[in-house]
Amino acid sequence: MVCDYEYNDDAQTMTVNCVGCIFSSSIEDQEVCMAKTIDKLREVKKIPRIIFSGVREYEYSFSEAKLLFEIAMAIDEIYIKRIITLENISECERCAPGRYQFLQAIMNDLRYDPVEGYKKILREIRHTNIKKERDILHKSCYDCYINNALIPIRDILENCELIQLVKTNLHEYKGREFYRRIFHPTVRPNFMYTRYISIPPQNAELLQRYDLESKGGKTTIEIYQIPEKIRKLYHIIPPEFRLNEEEYSLLDEARRYIGRHEPRETELQEPESVRENLFRIGYDMIKDLTRTKGLVLNEDRLNKLADILTRYTAGFGILELILQDENVQDIEINSPMGKTPIFIFHGEHSECETNIVPSIEDAESWATRFRLMSGRPLDEANPVLDTELQVPGGRARVAAITRTLSPDGLGFALRRHRDKPWTFPLMIKNRMIDSFSAGLVWFLIDGARTMLIGGTRSSGKTSFLGACMVQIMPKLRIITVEDTLELPVESLRELGYNVERLKSRSVITRVETELPAEEALRTALRLGDSCLIVGEVRSKEALALYEAMRIGALANVVAGTIHGDSAYGVFDRVVNDLGVPPTSFKATDVIIICNMLKSADGLHSFRRLIELTEVRKHWKNDPVDEGGFVNLLEYSASDDILKPTKTLLTGESEILNSIAYRVKEWRGDWNAVWNNIKLRGRILQTLVDYSPLKPNLLEADDVMESNSMFHIISDEVKKEVGELNTTMIFDKWSEWLKKKIE
Repeated sequence: MVCDYEYNDDAQTMTVNCVGCIFSSSIEDQEVCMAKTIDKLREVKKIPRIIFSGVREYEYSFSEAKLLFEIAMAIDEIYIKRIITLENISECERCAPGRYQFLQAIMNDLRYDPVEGYKKILREIRHTNIKKERDILHKSCYDCYINNALIPIRDILENCELIQLVKTNLHEYKGREFYRRIFHPTVRPNFMYTRYISIPPQNAELLQRYDLESKGGKTTIEIYQIPEKIRKLYHIIPPEFRLNEEEYSLLDEARRYIGRHEPRETELQEPESVRENLFRIGYDMIKDLTRTKGLVLNEDRLNKLADILTRYTAGFGILELILQDENVQDIEINSPMGKTPIFIFHGEHSECETNIVPSIEDAESWATRFRLMSGRPLDEANPVLDTELQVPGGRARVAAITRTLSPDGLGFALRRHRDKPWTFPLMIKNRMIDSFSAGLVWFLIDGARTMLIGGTRSSGKTSFLGACMVQIMPKLRIITVEDTLELPVESLRELGYNVERLKSRSVITRVETELPAEEALRTALRLGDSCLIVGEVRSKEALALYEAMRIGALANVVAGTIHGDSAYGVFDRVVNDLGVPPTSFKATDVIIICNMLKSADGLHSFRRLIELTEVRKHWKNDPVDEGGFVNLLEYSASDDILKPTKTLLTGESEILNSIAYRVKEWRGDWNAVWNNIKLRGRILQTLVDYSPLKPNLLEADDVMESNSMFHIISDEVKKEVGELNTTMIFDKWSEWLKKKIE
C-alpha cells in the first residue's frame, strides 16, 4: 500500500512505497512525505538510506537521513520524559487547556516541519515572558510553563543538527526553502518521467466515467466536480498504472536497455517507421527478460507492454492517451514544467484540470520531436514553433514556445482534431447548426459560391470548413492550402476524394525553405480547375485569395476561415488589417460566423453558427452604410437556433437567385430553389434521426455516400419526370437509406 515501508537491515535501507501516491515523493518539497518518514524512523530507530520508490526512485543518503532521525528521536524523548503534562504547563486550571492544546499541536508540527515547530516554541517563550511581566500576580504559573515545558522542548530540539543548521539564520527562510537547500536526493528515473496523481480529492463528486481502448490496454477517464471549484478534474488512469510489480520492473529494465536503440534525429522524421521498429525491438526485449526472470506472460500481455514501452520511447507518453480521447478539444501545457498540471478543454465538461504533471524531461523530449518531425526550428532565435502531430488515435495542431519568448521555458498548446472529419449531420446532432441551415450551406457549396467562415478562437471554424469539404461532390478536385495541417485531407483521400494538399510558410515561424502563403495560393490557381480551400487567412495571402475568388467564383467553391466575430468584423479584418481593397472584398459571396457562446452563469460554453450573411455587390466603400451586408440566417438566443430572415423567406437573396439563374429548372422559380434547400436539410436531419440504429450514418463515409445518392437520384428523377421533384427524390433516397440500414 501507499506509504508502506520495508526496512532492509543488511542493505541499511528503508524503502517507502510511493506508487500511486498523490504527492511527489520528496522530503524537501512535501511536508506529508517528511512527516511519514519521521514516523517510520521512530519505528525503525536506526539511520538507514531512505528510498522513495514510485514513478521514480528518490534516494536520501545516511547523512540526510540522520537529520530526520534526530528529529524523530527528539519527539520520542519529549514523550518519554513526560514533559507535556498538566503539572508541567500550568499551576491553574485557567491556563492549562490552551497550553496543552498548543503543545500537542507543536508535536504534530515537528513531524511535518521541524523548523516551523521550533520557531513556534521560540515565539511562545517570548510571548509568555511578555505576559509574565504584565501579569505579576500569575508569575509563578508563567514560570512553570516556561521552565518545565517550553525550555526543555527547545533544548531537546537544539541538540538536533537540523535545528543547529538553521538556528543562526532562522529569519531568512520561508516555507520549505531551507529543506530544499540541505536535502539533495539522487534520482533514478523509471521508464517514464511524468508525475501522476492517482487519487482524486476525497470530497470530489464523480460526474462521468468512460474507457478508451488501445493496444497498450484500457485507459479510464473520470470527471470529478470538486466543491467550491469552477474547473473540473479530468482524472486519467492509464494502463501503465494497472501493471503489477513484475511488469513494472520489466518495463523499467527494458527502458534502460532500449536506450541503445533510441532513434537518431534523421529517423525521427519518419515517426511511423520508428514506432514500428522500436515496437519489435521492445517486444523481443521484454520477451527475453521474462524468460530470463522465469516469468510467464501471454502474447496479449507482451504486446501491451511493448506498446506502452514504444509510447515512452518513440512516442509522446501519456500525452498520446489524452489525444485518444475524442472529448478532448484543447490541451494546454504551461511553463515552468513540473509546477502545474496539464489543462484541457473537454467537449462536455469545458475547462478541466488533469491529474498529470509533466516534467522538464517530458517537455524537452516533446520539443525535440516536434522540431525534428516538422523540420522547423525551436530555439532562442526562433522561440515559436507551429506544427502538427499525429499519433495512434489522435491528431492535433501544436504550438510550442520557449525562451526567449517564454521566460519560464517550454510551453505547449495542442488543438485536437477529430479522428474522422466533422460532418453536417454530426454538427446537427451537436446543435452547432440546424438541418435547414445546413441544407442552405450545402446548396451554396454546390452553387460554387465563395465563402469566408469567420469566428473567434475555438469557435469551430476549421471543423465547419472540414464538414463543408465532405459536402463537395467527390467528382470535383479539391486543393487545400494550409500553413499548419488541420483539414481532414488524409481521411477524405481514403474516402476516394481527389485532393491535393499544399503547405505554406507559417506567418509565425517564417521558415525560409517553405513557400509563402500568397505564392502557394497562386500556385493552386495554376494547378487547374478545382475547389479551393484555405485553412486560415492570416496575412498577405488575403490578396491572393481574393484573386482566386474573382477567378473561381463561377467555377467551383472557394472557402477559407478567418478571425472575426461578425460580417463587419471579417470585412474590417480583410480590408483594414490585411490590405485587401474594399472593391475586391465583393468577391466574397457569403460570410458564415461561428461563435463560442456561454451560459448566463459563465460556467458552460457551446459552439453555434450565429449568422449567415450574403455580400451584395452594389456598394462602393462601406457595406454596412450602403446595405452591402444582408443576413439570410440569424441566431435566436431564446430558441437556440438559426432562423431564416425575411430576405430569405421572400426569395430576395441575390446570391441564391444568382445560383438559380444558371440552372434551367430553378431560373425564375423561387419555390423550386426553396424546396431544394428544404430537401437537403430534410435528408441531413433524417440521417441524424436514424443514427441511433446505425451511428456511423453521421460519419464522413456514410454522409458522402448519402450525398452521392442524393445527386444520383436527383438526376434519375429529372430524367424520369423532367423536373427535380423533391417528393420523389426524398422517397427514393429514403428507400435507399432503409436498405442500407437493414
